[in-house]
Amino acid sequence: MAGHSKWANIKRQKARVDAVRGKTFTQLSRAIIVAARNGIPDPDGNFQLRTAIEKAKAAGIPNDNIDRAIAKGSGTADSNAQLEEIRYEGYGAGGVAIIVEALTDNRNRTAAELRFAFTKRGGNLGETGCVSWMFDLKGVCSIVGSVDEDRLLEAALEGGADVYELLDDEEQPGAEVFTTVANLERLNTALRAEGFKVSDAELRWVPQTTVLVEDPEQSKQLLKLIEVLEALDDVQTVTANFDLADELLG
Repeated sequence: MAGHSKWANIKRQKARVDAVRGKTFTQLSRAIIVAARNGIPDPDGNFQLRTAIEKAKAAGIPNDNIDRAIAKGSGTADSNAQLEEIRYEGYGAGGVAIIVEALTDNRNRTAAELRFAFTKRGGNLGETGCVSWMFDLKGVCSIVGSVDEDRLLEAALEGGADVYELLDDEEQPGAEVFTTVANLERLNTALRAEGFKVSDAELRWVPQTTVLVEDPEQSKQLLKLIEVLEALDDVQTVTANFDLADELLG
């Protein structure tokens, strides 16, 4: 069941190399709006909304902003903006597959911004479905802090997990635990009940296989592309199917 999370290491390398900015208030507020729209406006009965609110609070978004976002999503506040959830797919340098999930009130604007970002960084935006067949959509719980692997294994099995991966980082230890989309809430509850600090519970596109990137210039292009994509207000998540060679993770 155990493994090591390469993508988490890549994300840390990207943060060190490119100083990727965190999610903006706009991005996090939009996630709350959509979660409230997709379910009831009560976080106790809406897991998607509850996790969106937790992320917003962790980023320092005031409670008033959170309440307004919930009201917009539930239809109790006037708002002309109709947000759409759209998945975009494309290729980065060297043919690396990339999936971008966005929330937008103007799909033409979002597509133009994404197309420009891909082209400028040696990639290209493709048609929906061109790369998603190489990924599986999974529920992922991220754990921060030192992990007792025996306890994690027991809790992961109790929560119906498929696999867990330890983060190979002495400065920021942790783990990621994977499950089916429908089982994410159960897994999150089980891990928290066993005292693990779950920093995030999300849906993520997980690559079935990965491409090893060994060239430093290609690595820089890919990391910069992901940084640029994540910086766009309409973009919620970015996932790719590459691993960086160990010498590029140093």
